[in-house]
Amino acid sequence: MQAILVAIMGLSAFVIGYFVYSKFIAEKIFRLDPAFRTPAHEFNDGVDYVPTNKYVLWGHHFTSVAGAAPIVGPAIAVIWGWVPAFLWVVLGTIFFAGVHDFSALVISARHKGESIGSITKVILGPRAKILFLFIIFMLLLMVNAVFAVVITGLFLSFPGSVLPWLVQIPIAIAIGFMVYRGRAGIVIPSFIALVILYFFIYLGTLFPIAFPETLWGLDSAVIWILLLFLYAAIASILPVWTLLQPRDFINALQLFVALGIGYVGMLFVNPEIVAPAFNDPPAGTPPLIPILFITIACGAISGFHGLVASGTTSKQLNKEPEARFVGYFGAIGEGSLALLSILAATAGFATFADWNQFYAEWGGINAQNAFVQGIAVFASGLGIPEGFAIIFASVMIVNFAATTMDTGVRLQRYIVGEIGQAYNIPFLTKSVWATLIAVGSCLVLAFSAEGGRGGMLIWPLFGTTNQLTAGLTLTVVSLYLKRLGRPIIYTMVPMIFILIMTTIGMIMNLGQYFAEKNILLSTLGVVILGLAFWLIIEAIAAFRNNDTRGLES
Repeated sequence: MQAILVAIMGLSAFVIGYFVYSKFIAEKIFRLDPAFRTPAHEFNDGVDYVPTNKYVLWGHHFTSVAGAAPIVGPAIAVIWGWVPAFLWVVLGTIFFAGVHDFSALVISARHKGESIGSITKVILGPRAKILFLFIIFMLLLMVNAVFAVVITGLFLSFPGSVLPWLVQIPIAIAIGFMVYRGRAGIVIPSFIALVILYFFIYLGTLFPIAFPETLWGLDSAVIWILLLFLYAAIASILPVWTLLQPRDFINALQLFVALGIGYVGMLFVNPEIVAPAFNDPPAGTPPLIPILFITIACGAISGFHGLVASGTTSKQLNKEPEARFVGYFGAIGEGSLALLSILAATAGFATFADWNQFYAEWGGINAQNAFVQGIAVFASGLGIPEGFAIIFASVMIVNFAATTMDTGVRLQRYIVGEIGQAYNIPFLTKSVWATLIAVGSCLVLAFSAEGGRGGMLIWPLFGTTNQLTAGLTLTVVSLYLKRLGRPIIYTMVPMIFILIMTTIGMIMNLGQYFAEKNILLSTLGVVILGLAFWLIIEAIAAFRNNDTRGLES
C-alpha cells in the first residue's frame, strides 16, 4: 500500500476526532466554563503560574509530552506489522490519549493547579495520594534518566545536532524577554528564531561538535549526561516565560515544519510501505498483546502526559475552554508524529529485504535511526539534501527530548515538594532543595551503570509504569465524574483496557525478571505493582462512596 493513503486515513480520523469527539467530551461531559478563574490568574506568581496564550501553551504542552517516545515506540512496534501499530496510534489518540490528557488538565485546573497525585487526596483520600505520588516519582525518575541517555546517544551519533541545540537556548531566552518584558508578539520572533535554527543546522553539518572519547578522565557520554542534568536543573527553576515557553513554541513550529516535510515530501516521493501489514516477528519478540499497548505509549496514551497536563500546563491555562485545544489537540499533534514515525519506519526502506534485515531481532532495533533515515527519504521529494535532512530530524528529536527532560525535572521538583508538604518536611518544599533531590536521585540512577546508562537498567519497567500511571489517572478522573453525576463510560473504558493490558504486561515482565534472577527489576516491579493494586483497592472503595466534598465542578 502507498504510504500517502495510510497518512490520509490517519490524519482524517484525527480531524474528525478533534472536531467531533473532543467537542462532545468538553461540552457535554466536563462542561467547560469560560468564566472560571484558572489557577494561572488566581496564583499568578510570574514563575510557575503564568496566564499564557493558548497557542504558546499548546507548544509547551506538546513538546513537553512528545520527546523521543512517539518516534521510538511506533518505530519499534512495526515489528508486528504496520496495521496493528497504525490502529493503536489512531484509535488510541482519539479515544484514549485525547481524553486522558484533556481530563487531567481540566481537573487539575479546577483544583488550583495541583498534580494528579495531590488531587487523589481529595477524591480517594490522603493514603491514596501518598501511594500515587511515589508511583509518579518513580516514573519521573525513569523518564529523566532514560532521556538523558537518549539525548547523549543522539549527540554521539549525530554531532552536527549539538550546535543548533546549544544556539536555541539563548535565542529562546531572548524571545522570552522580548515577549514578557518588552511586550512584543511571539509569532514573528519565533519564526525568525526558526530560520536562525535552520541556519545553524546547516552550520552543524559543517562544524559538528564532539568531545574526545575521554576528557578529564571521564567518558564523553558521562560528560554529556552531567551537562544535560545541569542544564535541566537550571531550566526547571527558571520562570516558565524565560526559557520553557518560548523554546517550546519554537519547537512546536519546528514540529509543523517537520510534519510538513514528512507528509508533503511523502506525497512527492510516493513510497510504498515495504513492511508487511501483519508480520511474523523474529524469535525472542514478546507477544503483540499486551506488549503493543506498552511499546507505543506516547502517540496512543501515556501516563507522563497526565503529569505534564496537571503539573506545568494547568498552571499556565488562561481560560478553561482552552483546555480542549491544549490538551486534546496536543494529543492529536503527538498522534500525527507517531503516525509519521510508523510510515518512516515502513516506507523509508527501499525493499522488504532491507526492512526485514533492520528488524531481524527484537533487541537490536535502532528505532531513532529508522525515523531519521525515513525522514531523509521523504525530504528528498522536496529536494532537501540527505545530510541536512538527517541533522534536521536528529535536532528535532534532541529538542523534543530535552524539553521533556527539563519539564520532567520541574515536575519531579513539584512532586518532592508535595511529599514534603504531606510529611511536614519544610526544606523539601524549597525549589532549590527539591531540584537538588530530583536531579541527585536521577544521577544516582544514571551512574548505577557504567557510562551513565543506569537509566537503561530500569527501562523495561518504564513502559509498564508509564501506562499504569495513565490507567490510575483515568481511575481518578472517572471517580471525579461519577461524584459529579456525569457519564463515566468515556473514561472508564480506556481505564479498564489500559489497566488490564498493563497488569498482564507487568506480570509477564516480572516472570522474566525472576527467571533471570534480576533482583533490581524484580524488586522495583513488585513494589510498583503492589502500590498500584493498593491504589486500585482504594479506588474501588471510593467508588462506593458518593461523597462530593472538595470537588470542583
